[in-house]
Amino acid sequence: MVTSYNPLTVYLYRSGFGRFSNERFSMRKDEIQNNFIHLTNVAIQKTNPEYQAGTGCKWSLRSLKLYLMSKHGPDAVNESFYEIQQMIIRSLLSVQKVIINDKHSFEVYGYDALIDEDLKPWLIEVNASPSLTADTPADYQLKFGMLDDAMTLLDLEHKLTGKEDQV
Repeated sequence: MVTSYNPLTVYLYRSGFGRFSNERFSMRKDEIQNNFIHLTNVAIQKTNPEYQAGTGCKWSLRSLKLYLMSKHGPDAVNESFYEIQQMIIRSLLSVQKVIINDKHSFEVYGYDALIDEDLKPWLIEVNASPSLTADTPADYQLKFGMLDDAMTLLDLEHKLTGKEDQV
C-alpha cells in the first residue's frame, strides 16, 4: 500500500500466495501455445481437464517459502524475497515523479512476480486496485487481513497515538 509518493511511503503486506499451473513448465517450441503451462490464473487453469479446485494450484506464500528453503536453503530464498522487495520499491520510484500526490488518498497494488529456477525474481505486472474477491477461506483470510491492516495504518478514526510498537 502506498500512502504517499512524496516522500515515498510504502507498506508491504508480507502474506500472499503463489500460483502454479496444472502442467510442468516448458520452453519447448511445440509447447509455446499451451496456456495451461504458461498462464497460472484460475480462469485459464480451471478449463484444464486435470484441474481440481482447491488442490495444488495456489499455495500460501509461507508454504512456498518453506518449500523453496527445503530445495535451495534459507539464504538463497531470503535473498530472492529481498530482491522482490527491491523490485517493488524500484517500480514505485520509477513512477514517483508522474503520480499525482494527494495527501488524502492511498493506493493498494498487487504485484505479480515470477521466480525462475535460479530463484531470480521477474516482475510480471503491477495491478492497481487488485481483486479483493475471496473464493476460498484462505483468500478471505489473506484479503480481510490485508484490508484490516490497511485500515489500521490509515487510522481513519484517529485512534493511534504514534507510540505504538512498529515491526
